Amino acid sequence: MINKLTERLSRAVESLRGRGRITEENIATTLREVRMALLEADVALPVVKAFIARVQAAALGSEVLSGLNPGQAFIGILHSELVSVLGERSQGLPLNVQPPLVVLLAGLQGAGKTTTAAKLASWLIQTHRKRVLLVSTDVRRPAAILQLERLAGQVGADFFRLPDGAAPVAIAQAALEQAKRGVYDALIVDTAGRLHVDAELMEEARAIDMAVAAQQRLFVVDAMSGQDALNSAKAFGASLALTGIVLSKADGDARGGAALSVREVTGAPILFLGTGEKTGALEPFNPERMAHRILGMGDVLALVQGVQQQLDTAEAERLARKVSSGKGFDFNDLRSQLEQMKKLGGMESMLDKLPAQLARKAVNLKQADQEVKRQIAMIDSMTVAERRWPDLIDGSRRRRIARGAGVQVQDVNRLQKQFMDMQRMMKQMKGGKLGRMLAGLKGSLPGMPGQG
Repeated sequence: MINKLTERLSRAVESLRGRGRITEENIATTLREVRMALLEADVALPVVKAFIARVQAAALGSEVLSGLNPGQAFIGILHSELVSVLGERSQGLPLNVQPPLVVLLAGLQGAGKTTTAAKLASWLIQTHRKRVLLVSTDVRRPAAILQLERLAGQVGADFFRLPDGAAPVAIAQAALEQAKRGVYDALIVDTAGRLHVDAELMEEARAIDMAVAAQQRLFVVDAMSGQDALNSAKAFGASLALTGIVLSKADGDARGGAALSVREVTGAPILFLGTGEKTGALEPFNPERMAHRILGMGDVLALVQGVQQQLDTAEAERLARKVSSGKGFDFNDLRSQLEQMKKLGGMESMLDKLPAQLARKAVNLKQADQEVKRQIAMIDSMTVAERRWPDLIDGSRRRRIARGAGVQVQDVNRLQKQFMDMQRMMKQMKGGKLGRMLAGLKGSLPGMPGQG
């Protein structure tokens, strides 16, 4: 959501490169660039003014210490002030309450409330082993109710509904009674949205809140939205005593700077980021990691955590044992490695979390992901024997594989060459080197098996 903002800020910092000291003169141009970058990203003007003033006060006259050049020192100041604007690190939802914890979700139509409700349920179930009941009060959109019911089944939560015709407040009250009778740990109430703020919407949200006495009232906002996000944040903040913010669709590619000012406008902390379409794509908000990404430093920690969660360690150990025992690396092994890359979200997802200067040097991301799919299709077009004994593949077999995968013969040639390069590398790993490399990797990543 912050790619364009990152690009502008990176250019601004470049203007300080080679200077020996930060002064009022050489920082003026940089601050103008930062101001324009923030405004173009839809950060609210009062927030921009306050932010620039704090950065200027912190930067002027700063000495370049520990070998840092002014650009690096300025990045440090920007990072510190961005963290301040973004707020505290979130631990998620406070769970030390008398059950059921009642969570009310509010926001405009299309902000992602329904999927966020399911993601919150998944987070409570998977992370904290809670029993969760979901309910929708969006009686004007039956499709939204059906969507939440379907998502509840996917994440392992229960779903409550009354017969058609029930009023939103009555639905919420009945759901709360069911949550108490069923000894649920949490009740998540998905409210109706509108395409714009109106008095009827605000009144309905207030009435539901009073009926269920929600402990958590979360404002769900599309991280890619512009000034509309700020206007709706003000309206919901005035009507409900908001306890937190959920930034949905934070993985999108748009200006997204409104996210930087929603906290300032509402006074509520950012609690969660929605980072994808899957029901598990929700994470507690970390301002330092967000500031890192905004400044083009990447989010390597998130990449490492994604690898830890998705990597099939049993498959990696199988490959290590196979190579160490002297058995050849074959196309079945290559296919397994390609599938693991797909599990991690592909090249685009991985490189999005790398520092900007590294990501900029990367190949065309969409083209790279398409190439992975083509390679898997070519391997799938091989016979069982060809996968196990790649030396069998001659000219006529290459033509048959190309036809089966819908590619050109030269694509198969290129796959064979890449495979041979990997095969040579694997041969160099014989004698336990690959096993030792994996053991060292597991020992260096927090939470991986092998740590004491």
